[in-house]
Amino acid sequence: MGRRPGHWISDEPWDAETDLQALDRKDLDASTTTLIWRRFKRNKLAVLSGLFLLIMYLMLPVAGFFAPYHPQARNTDAIYAPPQEIDIFTAGHFLVTYPTVSEIDMATFQPKFTADYDDPRPLRWLTSCGDPWSFLGLGETAFRLICPPEGSDLYLIGADRLGRDIFSRLLHGAQLSLTVGLIGVTISFGIGMVLGGFAGYFGGWLDAAVQRSIEIIRSMPELPIWLALSAAIPANWGPVAVFFMISVILGLLDWPGLARAVRSKFLSLREEDYVRAAELMGASTTRIVGSHMMPNFMSHLVASATLSIPTMILGETALSLLGLGLRPPAVSWGLMLNDALDLTAVEIYPWLLAPMIPVILVVLAFNFLGDGLRDALDPYS
Repeated sequence: MGRRPGHWISDEPWDAETDLQALDRKDLDASTTTLIWRRFKRNKLAVLSGLFLLIMYLMLPVAGFFAPYHPQARNTDAIYAPPQEIDIFTAGHFLVTYPTVSEIDMATFQPKFTADYDDPRPLRWLTSCGDPWSFLGLGETAFRLICPPEGSDLYLIGADRLGRDIFSRLLHGAQLSLTVGLIGVTISFGIGMVLGGFAGYFGGWLDAAVQRSIEIIRSMPELPIWLALSAAIPANWGPVAVFFMISVILGLLDWPGLARAVRSKFLSLREEDYVRAAELMGASTTRIVGSHMMPNFMSHLVASATLSIPTMILGETALSLLGLGLRPPAVSWGLMLNDALDLTAVEIYPWLLAPMIPVILVVLAFNFLGDGLRDALDPYS
């Protein structure tokens, strides 16, 4: 150890690894929000998942702008049409496709589509075509990003058994399949936080009643209960009423897990000094729970929400797949997969399984985002 006037110098050797692990001054002075954001950015997979989901939800109100066709538009000449070939920089155009001619294969009695490669036709961009689509119910327009070539069709992923464009139906189906998760989580979190919070705070007979209710609901097999409640929806209800009822069913059956987690956290938080101080100062129960106890549990709530939405999406998909969820003319990914129940059709027309891809991507994105938020919201761990 050496000493100079006004300075202290250590004789210990410099360790680069130890120096890297030392906290910077900016970390010591940073707010909790800043620390959460810095930690979240380190998880690249969670950031990419968040951007993907943000783009998906921003596209929902304008799905018709990106879809070449109306979801119910039918073409009897394109039943089970395969995905069309798209070429780049051909015949002096950026993107071109080729018109197809359908005929019956006399050997298999299946429609056979043949592309005319001698007649490349350019796709149309930013123009009006087809049936109009609605923007949030405020107005209708036929203006679209991409339109089929003049005198030809455009099936990027193929067509279904009624000659409807699968790509357009995927975009429109996202409006219901992604929204049902948000509504279901809102309902389940509202019930779970209220019942779990007051059960953990008050205890006694209220806690016992909530716990017994949770045990009864959790003891029931989930899928049969979904099926039974969905089958009870009147057949004469419209698509919008059925959609909200399915969201309510999913939300009512998903709250017990959150209620139990909130209860266990509140059992420990109600013994904290700041809660006792708020009680002695005469704060109301609603203020104590909402302003003092709930914020300390918010990190878990945010992570649980992002992990619960995929469950809701898969629940709606399963119900619609089995014919007990949303009903035509509504469009959802589960309803589209209902066409893939026939294994023979899937073997011949594999593009009918296309709705599986966005379902898998969205569920994985929510799981990755939830894991990243769960770690980031505890920056001091």
